[in-house]
Amino acid sequence: MISVINCYRKVNNECFKFIKSQETPKEKFKNKEKMIKSFLIPISFWIAKKVDKKRSYIVGLSGGQGSGKTTISSIISIILRKYFKLNVFTISIDDFYKTRKERFLLSKRIHPSLMTRGVPGTHDINMMLDFFKRVKGKKFSLLKLPKFNKAIDERYNKKLWHSLKKRPDVIIFEGWCVGAKPEKNSTLKKSVNSLEKLKDKKLTWRRYVNKQLKTNYKQLYDQLNCLLYIKSNNFSLLRKWRIKQEKKLMLKKKRSNKFKIMSDKEVINFMRTYQRVTQNMFKYVPKYASIILNLKSNHQIKSVIYNK
Repeated sequence: MISVINCYRKVNNECFKFIKSQETPKEKFKNKEKMIKSFLIPISFWIAKKVDKKRSYIVGLSGGQGSGKTTISSIISIILRKYFKLNVFTISIDDFYKTRKERFLLSKRIHPSLMTRGVPGTHDINMMLDFFKRVKGKKFSLLKLPKFNKAIDERYNKKLWHSLKKRPDVIIFEGWCVGAKPEKNSTLKKSVNSLEKLKDKKLTWRRYVNKQLKTNYKQLYDQLNCLLYIKSNNFSLLRKWRIKQEKKLMLKKKRSNKFKIMSDKEVINFMRTYQRVTQNMFKYVPKYASIILNLKSNHQIKSVIYNK
């Protein structure tokens, strides 16, 4: 308990500064102190104990859209850097989306829905595997990693990519489908929403996504040293949070022409492509995740369960 208090004293200013940057005049974070003290500092202690400075410790962090992955990963990163003096690098699986051209070709070859970024199969798997291989190798050299611009649905220019000059002690690899496993072929037959019913009548799209989880993404997620899962109660709650997130984005960007803000209807349609995998994760990820952060319906952390 003393170590938690000492840690809190060292990190709270920077944590609160970050939280403030995420707030809007109407949307303020509640119970910030409890979230940091009771949940995120103990998780950071758990991670720090596992770190071996000879190789990067890779933390997978997953949770549905709008669940708070950015906030939680950023605060854990602050604690690990400021209190434990660790070199931490955070990157999203979103940064590894295939280019528009690559997704266009994929959509022509496999199924039109693969033009929409998000599901397994729309990321550059080889680039991610190479990233993990290089941070785990004996020798480390400068590494450039992509950044994805969701405003234009394309990667940023290479000049703006992440530049890793030193091997990180901890890598936080976050994303909505990080750690996801395939579902049984038999359950693929039943559509989970109108998008699947109307646009995937032959099951081509969902079978392709599921096959990616069985093969390429299994190989990728096998590289993780642990998995943290932010669990919400249901998909409709995620949809509500994601719509709220888009409105916060609109306030921050002040309707900039350079940044496309989605309407409520567009958010709902966009999230339909995520629904099947997300709902499957609700059922199974808590059985194998290292740490589960259970969320209340008001978006606050209710409890944390340590499985291993």
